Amino acid sequence: MYDVFAGQPYLTPTYLMDKGIDNDKQISIPYDFTGWGNYRLVSELNDNVILENLNKVQRSNQIEPSRHLEGRYNLTIEMETGVGKTYTYIKTMYELNKRYGWSKFIVIVPSVAIREGVYKSFQITQDHFAEDYGKKIRYFIYSSAQLTEIDRFASDSSINVMIINSQAFNAKGKDARRIYMKLDEFRSRRPIDIIAKTNPILIIDEPQSVEGKQTKERLKEFNSFITLRYSATHKKDNIYNMVYRLDAMEAYNKKLVKKIAVKGISVTGSTATEGYLYLACLYLSGDKAPTAALEFDVKGVTGVRKDTRRVTEGYNLFDKSGGLEEYRNGYTVQRIDGRDNSVTFINGIKIYAGDVIGTVSEEQLRRIQIRETIFSHIERERQLFYKEIKVISLFFIDEVAKYKQYDASANPLNGIYGEIFEEEYQAIIDSLQREIGDEDYMQYLLSIPVAATHQGYFSIDKNKKTGQERFVDSKLERGSTESADSDAYDLIMKNKERLLDRKEPVRFIFSHSALREGWDNPNVFQICTLKQSSSEVRKRQEVGRGLRLAVNQSGERMDTNLLGEDVHNINVLTVIANESYDSFAKGLQAELAEAVADRPQMVTIELFKNKVIKDKNGAEQVIDMDLAQSIYEGLITNGYIRKGILTDKYYEDKKSGKIEIAEEVQDCTESVIAILDSIYDSRAMLPENARDKNIELRIDTKKLEMTAFKELWKQINIRSAYVVDFDTDELIEKSIAALNKDLRISKIYFKVESGTLTDIKSKTDLQNGTAFLKEKGEYKSAQLSPNSNVKYDLIGKIVAETGLTRAAIVSILKGIEKSVFDQFKNNPEEFIIKASNLINEQKATVIIQHITYNKIDAVYDTSIFTEPTMKGRLGMNAMAAKKHLYDHILYDSTNERNFAQNLDTSEEVAVYIKLPNGFHITTPVGKYNPDWAIAFNDGMVKHIYFVAETKGSMSSMQLREIEKAKIQCAIEHFKAISTDKVKYDVVDSYETLMNKVMR
Repeated sequence: MYDVFAGQPYLTPTYLMDKGIDNDKQISIPYDFTGWGNYRLVSELNDNVILENLNKVQRSNQIEPSRHLEGRYNLTIEMETGVGKTYTYIKTMYELNKRYGWSKFIVIVPSVAIREGVYKSFQITQDHFAEDYGKKIRYFIYSSAQLTEIDRFASDSSINVMIINSQAFNAKGKDARRIYMKLDEFRSRRPIDIIAKTNPILIIDEPQSVEGKQTKERLKEFNSFITLRYSATHKKDNIYNMVYRLDAMEAYNKKLVKKIAVKGISVTGSTATEGYLYLACLYLSGDKAPTAALEFDVKGVTGVRKDTRRVTEGYNLFDKSGGLEEYRNGYTVQRIDGRDNSVTFINGIKIYAGDVIGTVSEEQLRRIQIRETIFSHIERERQLFYKEIKVISLFFIDEVAKYKQYDASANPLNGIYGEIFEEEYQAIIDSLQREIGDEDYMQYLLSIPVAATHQGYFSIDKNKKTGQERFVDSKLERGSTESADSDAYDLIMKNKERLLDRKEPVRFIFSHSALREGWDNPNVFQICTLKQSSSEVRKRQEVGRGLRLAVNQSGERMDTNLLGEDVHNINVLTVIANESYDSFAKGLQAELAEAVADRPQMVTIELFKNKVIKDKNGAEQVIDMDLAQSIYEGLITNGYIRKGILTDKYYEDKKSGKIEIAEEVQDCTESVIAILDSIYDSRAMLPENARDKNIELRIDTKKLEMTAFKELWKQINIRSAYVVDFDTDELIEKSIAALNKDLRISKIYFKVESGTLTDIKSKTDLQNGTAFLKEKGEYKSAQLSPNSNVKYDLIGKIVAETGLTRAAIVSILKGIEKSVFDQFKNNPEEFIIKASNLINEQKATVIIQHITYNKIDAVYDTSIFTEPTMKGRLGMNAMAAKKHLYDHILYDSTNERNFAQNLDTSEEVAVYIKLPNGFHITTPVGKYNPDWAIAFNDGMVKHIYFVAETKGSMSSMQLREIEKAKIQCAIEHFKAISTDKVKYDVVDSYETLMNKVMR
């Protein structure tokens, strides 16, 4: 853009003089110092030269050249929301100052919200730009109460920026603003006159919201000589000399914004003739039968409640609901289908993930949205926890009282959304404690009280007498849906950096819908709109608050260079919509298509004509008709276009970096691809269905044929057999000692409670269980009779669990102390389980010392990689992979996932495989399946092959004796079958692996 003014020399600011007035004597003063102003363009840069410069810049940016200067020195820059528009125009100011000496800038914004956001951007980028340019900008927000800032703006020769919202100057008559008044405190001068004398450069942020007919006239009074317009959504009749364009499609293709995913919630039934059902998601795990998370009505002690259960095929809702009539007719699960995320009942009803069937209230729909937002938050947070990226979720509501209310003493209380959030959040955390073994992440969750992890950001009303503050609904800008209250943004803007710090407990933010345009944060990963949909609120506005790429705890942006992996693996914005995925996706795509409507729809010869392309050395060339013809024909020959439409082959070759184009322009391949990327293709803009995450692992046949994998497989596919020669008396002796020391069986107790029915004051007393007054309660031991009808084959069961002979078990039981054996009658089942475990642990320690493995002729065939079919769920137990034998990896823990991610991005690794269950080593304590087989690139490390077992901790004390026995068996197995090329060991991270391999 700067080259539009090529030829303008670097000039220091112009020294300004002005006539003043002595108010006491009412006489003119010849010259009263005013300040410094921007030099206007030198005479050599007439309109023809500027137009020529402009066209050159436009052709270089693949923009249709302007035929004349539209609106004189007005330049339009289109930048999609979230790509750093404010950062860009701050940098533009520095560059214009560096190249031409211009130093007076005015940023005009449409609202208080955007004004506060712009001011914050100046604050947080100040040191960054000072490092690059060796100077700082002096910036301020215009206020009619602080007119000395105007004098400083004019009198300071360094870079000065005034930030002003259009309402501050856009009024006439009785509403005339002070900026146009001759003011005594401003020496009878008009502020606008002093500003105008500096010949400022205007930067208009969101001109489509600023430049009405009246505002355009008012803008002339600023006397600017250059106007730069920045927006993602310019009005078509208000575009002057487009010089740069980064629209929604290009921003997404270049991965400068987050990928959008949608969790749709669709109500498909409305009467009580159908039982209430909500299908949250399906769970696919390896070769196990699929299950589903299904919410339905359940009869409880105090009434009917809604409950979510993990269901399988054959699950009968009538029985499980406590016999509710709504589920009597055929509500037994017939099929759970991961191909289309559906559950079918024997009565023919089919429900898809995200669907609600039956009667559902507004409150229940919001509850589902809040729950799904928390689920998505936890899923993303677990993924990013060890990357030190804080995750934030944003709820938009239309009424403060739904989040926060106040009692008669002005004490804050949760509104309905606050109550629902805390209930659902606590329930999810409780379930996670039972399901995940990720100790560090779980400790992080448990360290945050539920009440501290959510916060509301609203306008604040302060009682002048008591000093108490309370949230209130925002006052809106006149004729706008945006808040006019500056205090509504204090918390949001002042705490922007604090919010990004994981030490700050707030992770869920409830905000007024009117704050939509004024607030964003790079680490917003979920957006949920808890309000009635409105045609006035466009989907692009809703998702725009979360499109910025995330930053880590060091403030580093998570882009391609830093991640070393696909940006969109990390940067995904999930929208929890109160409509179906198809409906939301269709609406969003329609808006995006409208935003890029002037993009070409097809590849033609005309697409290339007169475009500027660059070779690898930066030399430019304008494409003439003949060259355009050659490029077009080359694309057809290589199968990249069919009937003017880009083919899948084009996208595949582009992704793999294997694009082949006409020989004449091979050195300009990147420029030609940039032209092709200007084609609008709805396939590239389709948001992801966040519920459609079920995947089936597909083997990469090319990797099966890789030399590295063949050699790896040849080394490790050999089977073995073991022999154990140990002293049975030694095992018996150790088992007796272990049982005497550690076998402790809990007694079975009955709890006996008594109470009295009190006076019933209301129906509520019966419903909530407060009609009975508890008087006493005590525990009594259950006495099990030796002549009980339940018979236990104690010796037989322990033989079955341990694999030892009956004689050995009899010797062990006879040898233990009587008080230990007498515990059997307290709880027989627990006695058998715990005794067997202790004996097996002693068996394992003895085996380690006496086992020998020998190689046999049998080998594993590669068919174990294709049978049975393995399935998983993205983000829960599956992730995409590049160097894995399959296109995805199934992992059992966060540690395994992190290990796989490091393998996948490591330059040392050629190919690796998470070994399937079919690959196992036979041991006396059960089959053992190692985790990983890894082939390293030649010359990178000493050991080319490595079979690794990943554990969360390297402390041997944290490994059970049986686990240690299996690992020792694996060590002996690999010693027996392989050369020194294969190395087996236990590791807890990729760093530990490399330390062992490089040793």
